[in-house]
Amino acid sequence: MGLRKGLKRYGLVAIAVPGLVLLTAISTLADASPSPSGSPSGSPSGAALPGDPTNGQSVYQQNCTTCHGSSLEGSIGPSLNPIAHLPGVANPLDPTYLIDTITNGRIPASGPQMPAWKGKLSDKDIQDVAAFIIQQNQIGGENVPLPQGELAKRTIFWVGVGIIAMVFVTYLLAQYNMRWIARRAAARRR
Repeated sequence: MGLRKGLKRYGLVAIAVPGLVLLTAISTLADASPSPSGSPSGSPSGAALPGDPTNGQSVYQQNCTTCHGSSLEGSIGPSLNPIAHLPGVANPLDPTYLIDTITNGRIPASGPQMPAWKGKLSDKDIQDVAAFIIQQNQIGGENVPLPQGELAKRTIFWVGVGIIAMVFVTYLLAQYNMRWIARRAAARRR
């Protein structure tokens, strides 16, 4: 009778641990999914762009990739797709805000300074870069790779979960095996 009770307890735990891991994985993936509309909150998907996003992509690739990455993923500067939500900025995809920031730069409370591009780029090029950033955020960031820090955190988390799960399963198997050995030894003594 005691053996059946022990096996039920181990069976329940053997089912609960993978279930917990599965629920954690689902909740993590749900947190990382893009918004259902494909456009960030506060950004109307049908709004007119302030410039030509095709030219904006070209200007961006020539001038902005050093700080913001080739896929707008961020590096020295913040991520532009999905666009980083900065303190004190209601809608970072507002064309007026983007054009002003690109034109005049930005000095954040901490971190690197955004240089002013006034005089280095034409007003049309600045508007085109803003249009490119807005368009890329409206399309969505499904194909943008995770930043290195976030990728490392997720990798460490899931490797840790895997190691803990393997140790636990090993413990369960060892307990079962020790009981099996004890039963075999008792059967031989009879």
